[in-house]
Amino acid sequence: MKRLLIAGCGDLGIRLAARLDEDWQVHGLRRNTEALPEPIVAEPADLSDPGSLARVGGDWDAVVYQATPDQYDEAGYRRAYYQGLANLFERARAGRLIFVSSTAVYGQDGGEWVDETSATEPDRFNGRVLLEAEALARRSAPESVVVRFSGIYGPGRDYLLRQLRAGQASCREAPPQWTNRIHADDCAGVLAHLLELPAPESLYCASDSCPAPRCEVLDWLAGQLDVAAPAREDLQGGQGKRIANARLLASGYRFIHPDYRSGYQEMLQ
Repeated sequence: MKRLLIAGCGDLGIRLAARLDEDWQVHGLRRNTEALPEPIVAEPADLSDPGSLARVGGDWDAVVYQATPDQYDEAGYRRAYYQGLANLFERARAGRLIFVSSTAVYGQDGGEWVDETSATEPDRFNGRVLLEAEALARRSAPESVVVRFSGIYGPGRDYLLRQLRAGQASCREAPPQWTNRIHADDCAGVLAHLLELPAPESLYCASDSCPAPRCEVLDWLAGQLDVAAPAREDLQGGQGKRIANARLLASGYRFIHPDYRSGYQEMLQ
């Protein structure tokens, strides 16, 4: 039986464990393990506390590292993504490491298409820290895979729906504000796929197949909810970017929700 450690085993980790077959024994590392369902083996530990990680030392067939910052500033990101990873791999070894990163590492803001070969010049601290952590991940295991997820949505991640229902949503018609997203079920699906893939690439962009202008998405959701369309405002800022997922599709992954209509329709039902 193959042993998998999910470091930072929250909602996505639980979804991932549910997708894996009985060939995997899944261990979930988090500070509070009461929410972990069976058959996940609970590993109560704190990635920021090296002493607590002795229980997960040794060899693992695979590690999925998907930490979440306890505060959304540079110090919080560095503790979660860089120092936590360093602390874990002082104790543990893995045949394959999958590091969950973000498309925040891209600084493009003019509606450009970006993929795994695009320049990474983030203008915010979160992208910069994630790039440092990605580099550490590549040094931490003989086979490391970085996955850059775009905006994750799904049950419990319904910010746009709440904004629309409260009449607080707005957007800019032109130039468009491009948005990218991936459903939580597809996040788990991508991670399961990459765990089983015989010879994965070292980097994947994971976003659905339909980057869309924010106004288009909000208008469609408003129609589904039967609420007022979002206000049009002359908002400042750039156009964002469009994430290409061709490498992931070429690897054999097929999206459960290839566009926002599919994913949100399931949530609305």
